[in-house]
Formats: sequence, C-alpha cells, structure tokens
Amino acid sequence: MKYHAIIVAGGAGSRMLSDLPKQFISLNGKPIIMHTIEAFFNSDCHPEITVVLNSAVHQFWEQLCIKYKFEVPHSLIAGGDNRFHSVKNGLDSIKDDFSIIAVHDAVRPFVSNNIITGSFKQAEIEGCAVTMIQSKDSIRRITSNSSEALNRDEIFLVQTPQTFTSKILREAYLQEFNSAFTDDASVVEKAGYQIHFFPGEPRNIKITYPDDLIIGEAFLKTHS
Repeated sequence: MKYHAIIVAGGAGSRMLSDLPKQFISLNGKPIIMHTIEAFFNSDCHPEITVVLNSAVHQFWEQLCIKYKFEVPHSLIAGGDNRFHSVKNGLDSIKDDFSIIAVHDAVRPFVSNNIITGSFKQAEIEGCAVTMIQSKDSIRRITSNSSEALNRDEIFLVQTPQTFTSKILREAYLQEFNSAFTDDASVVEKAGYQIHFFPGEPRNIKITYPDDLIIGEAFLKTHS
C-alpha cells in the first residue's frame, strides 16, 4: 500500500504576534514545519510527503532548506485561498490510483509515530481515521443571552492527522467549498461518509500562541 502525507502550511502567524508565518518560527533551533515533516518521514509507514505552502513563500522555504541543510524528500505545492483549496491542491498533485492519505497541520510538530502509523493502518481497514482526544475540561456553550453546561464525556477535541483512502478523500473534495468545512473530517462527512475516531495524544498540540512555543520547547527537552 502506498502512503502519502499532505502537510498544510498556510498559517499567517497573527495569533503568534509574529510577522513570520508560524510554520517558519524556530523551535529548538529549526523551523516548526521541519520537525513536522521529519515526524512523518521517520515514521514506520514512510509516506511520500507533499508540503502545501502559499506560493509567495516558496522561495523563502527553499532558502530555509539550504540554511538548515534540510534534505527530507518532499514535493512543494502552491496553497489555495483557504484550507479547503490548499488540501485540494495537495490532493490533486497525488497521482496514485489508490493510496492512503493523511492530512496534517504543519504546526503540529509533536505528532508521534504511534498516531501516524496507527491512523494509516486504521484508514486502510475502515476508510478513515480522524485523530481526537476527549476534553479534560468542563465545557460550556455561551450565547448572547444564555449559558449551558455540556457533558464533557461527549466532547472531543479534533486533531490531525486526519487520514483517508484516496477514493474517499477525492470524492469528498469534488464538492464545492462550504464555509462549514473546518477540517477534512467535515468535508468527508458532508460527502456522506461515516467518520471513525482514532485516539490522539495531549502532546500533539497545534502551535498557535506564543505560550505554545514554551510548551513545545519543554516537550523537546524532556524527550531528547
């Protein structure tokens, strides 16, 4: 079976309070996205890697690869106007008739081999594997005029990778863009497919805010 990983890297860095797109911010001496790509490359499934970046930063990325002597094989694809179209561009670049494809956020650099390999293997059997963890906090829905406590046992936080057979993912991405599409699972579900849960891990964080970098550095120090 052929495995692919689409690494989506379209973040602008606004919530990181940085002019530099967050995927390029240094973490333990090299850009975050390089840690992410290495996690997939070094996993047991050794997927072919497609990196989706805004075309305006392609040259900058190539310069970073030279600067950091980054030689992990990968294809570089231009991103779209939003995540949906970026994933679609990455998907269109994969020509295999049948394969298993994982879509992953570039700024989740701590994804483990257990998650990567396990999600590929589950998707191969069940058609999909969407990584999630159960909420450990109390959850409350707040609107303009009400507040309601929700059962946290029924609340799950969705992570990536989100992994599918190429057949399912290609069919799902034939749909027109919808603002309700927040991730690949929502696209696939709208196409009529059942979503299958795969257990994530608390350390598989998405680096979004400055404090996340501090947490990330701590992860790397304790697992070095």
